Order: sequence, then C-alpha cells, then structure tokens
Amino acid sequence: MESNSQTCSSAGQNDQHEIQDAVIKEQLKHIKNKILVMSGKGGVGKSSIAAILSLALAKNGFSVGLMDVDLHGPSIPRMLGLYENITQSPGNNKILPLRHESNLNVISIEPLLGENKDTATIWRGPLKIGVIRQFISDIEWPDLDYLIIDSPPGTGDEPLTVIQTIPDAKALVVTTPQEISLADVRKSINFCRQVNMDILGIVENMAGLTCEHCGSVINLFRSQGGEQTAREQNLPLLGSLPIEPDVVKLGDVGRLKFLTDLDIPYNKEFQNITEKIIASFTDTKKDISNNSKEENMDKTIFAVPTAQGSLCAHFGHCEQFAIIEVEDGKIEKTTMQTPPPHEPGVRPQWLGQMGVNIVIAGGMGSRAQQLFAENGAKVITGAPMGTPESIVNQYLTDTLITGDNACDH
Repeated sequence: MESNSQTCSSAGQNDQHEIQDAVIKEQLKHIKNKILVMSGKGGVGKSSIAAILSLALAKNGFSVGLMDVDLHGPSIPRMLGLYENITQSPGNNKILPLRHESNLNVISIEPLLGENKDTATIWRGPLKIGVIRQFISDIEWPDLDYLIIDSPPGTGDEPLTVIQTIPDAKALVVTTPQEISLADVRKSINFCRQVNMDILGIVENMAGLTCEHCGSVINLFRSQGGEQTAREQNLPLLGSLPIEPDVVKLGDVGRLKFLTDLDIPYNKEFQNITEKIIASFTDTKKDISNNSKEENMDKTIFAVPTAQGSLCAHFGHCEQFAIIEVEDGKIEKTTMQTPPPHEPGVRPQWLGQMGVNIVIAGGMGSRAQQLFAENGAKVITGAPMGTPESIVNQYLTDTLITGDNACDH
C-alpha cells in the first residue's frame, strides 16, 4: 500500500509539473524579448543596471516587466520605492505584479515576505527553482515588450533555472574593470556558451570616477578591463558606465526613477547602451524574416579544423579543414580542404571565400575571431574532441557542450 501511495503521489506531481509547463509556455508567448542580467561576481552593480535598463526601456514607451530572482538578497523593490505587499488578482488565483509607472511591472520575493522585509530566505535549490517558475506561471503579467530578469551572482540554481524555463532569454553580462571581477565574468560567459544562451554583450560598470573639483577621471578599479575581455571573448562591449554617486543616493531612498531625468554623462552612456540593446533585438528579427546568410537558412556551411581526422585544438595549427554543408538541419556533404599557410588574416579570408557561415574550433585567437565576426561568420570555441561530423551534429541538436578557448592569444 505504501508503494502504491508513493507511485500515485509521484504521478500527481508529474501531472502538476506538466500543467505548470503548459502555463509557462503560454505566458511566455506574450513576452517578446527576455534579458537575463547576470555576473559571476557580486557587488558589480548588476541590480542597479537591471533596474535602470527597465526604467529606460519604459521611458522609451515599451511595456516592461522586471523580475528579481535574487531570492536571498532582493534589492529591486527598495531601489524603485515599492514597499507594498503583493495582492491577488480579483478575477483568478494569479498574483498581481507591483506597478511602477503605467508600463513597468515588478515581481520580487521581498513583497511576499509580509511586514518584515528583513526576513532571511534560507532555501535550498528545489524550493528556489519552484519559486522562479511560479514567477512566470502564477503572476498575471500583461503583454510585455521586454522582461528583464535580475539574477544573483554566480552560475548556480537561479540563472540555470531561468535559462531552462525561458530558453530564448539572452544574457547581459555586467562587470567592473578589475581582474578579480573579470575572472568571474569569464565563468559567466562560459556558462552561457555551455547552455547555448545568446549573449547580448558586456556592460562595464564603475569604469571611473570624475572628480567634482578638478574634473579628472580617477580609475579606482583600473581601466579598460571590460574592453579587453570583450575583445578576447569576441563579444560586443555595449558601454562603460562611470561611477555615479546619484545612482547610490537615489537607489537608497527608492527614487531611482528620477536618475533618468538628470543631465549627466552616466545617462548619456546608458542611453547608448539601451539603444544598442533595442537594436540587437530588432536586427535579430530582421535577420530571421529576411532568411539571409544566417545559420537558420536552408543551407549552412560549417568549417572544423582537423588533425588526423579529429578536431584539432588550435585553429591555426590544423592539418586540414572539414567543410561540412548542411541543408534543412542535416549534413549533406563533407569535403576536406588543406588550408593556406598560417599567417595573420589568411585563413579567415580563405574560409570566407568558400561561404563558411559557422566555424567550430577548440581554440582560436582573438584577431581571427574578430575577422570572422566582421564578415558575418559565427565562431564557437572550446569544442570537445571528436570527428567533424559528430561535432556538427551535436551543434544541430543543441547538445554541443563547450569549454574554455584553447587558444587565447
């Protein structure tokens, strides 16, 4: 009897999970663009950037949702001056998000804690996963142009649950210029690549403090660290934000919305970042609708550097390239091509002339990656050992797991 009871209980839980999956899928249909703001390190200003980006998008006329999945250290409601508790929709069992202005809706664990907002949430993984899923399924979200998700630092349960629940979310990676932050950010970038999550780009925060007396810029954390990491990782640097005391002052008193009204360099740089983010989603939709020279065309050409019939770890030192033609998601033809001598810029140009769209390699230098990017070719580094066909098939079936770039010069 006990065994049968456990079986029935397990079956019931599976049914509930499937029902919730269906609700989540339906909810996500009403959200056009999803952005996960993340960083491998705490204290880089990630929550501030998530909040200010939401305010900036709302100010540009978009309908925006802001979801705070930092369950242990929620800060979004206080920055925005949202101190009330969550209420239930009168028409159903769903919870209403907090309304900030007419077109910005916010959800966080803090309004669910009752009167004592300083209560500690001492939760393990399964409970956290359940709450994040409920933030989609049980909240009465309006139709949204953007959903901004503020994640805690690291690559643990919260960001992993987000990407599993919202597979088309894109990452916005935040860092500060110093190496200790950049090292953790590189882990976040590798996390995104291992789970096949698109990265919008890097935002460098706290890039310098302008002295209010002499106007000189003081680089408290060094300079250009974000630019260097973006170049090495073949990612766009969306912008470098200076240290702005008004972000702290206004955030501490729940009046962060007034930051966007100030005529300060921080706002001008943030507006540039916002415009790039908007454009990146617009360009993606154009690329899909045009079906022009992209990997979701009927025909895609892959290049995989090889040595003795298997993946060669170093792009520049391979014996041959496997040129693999894919049509309608299936490999149609593989040819082996001997490359020209390894000289700067020669091999990217040679592969480009053959119409290669995607290069999968174990390692590749930053200059070669940049040349491919300039010609519209996608580069994937850190690929595992194996035959070229098996690696391409893994990519086509979304099972390719990548590691560190084996060649980072």
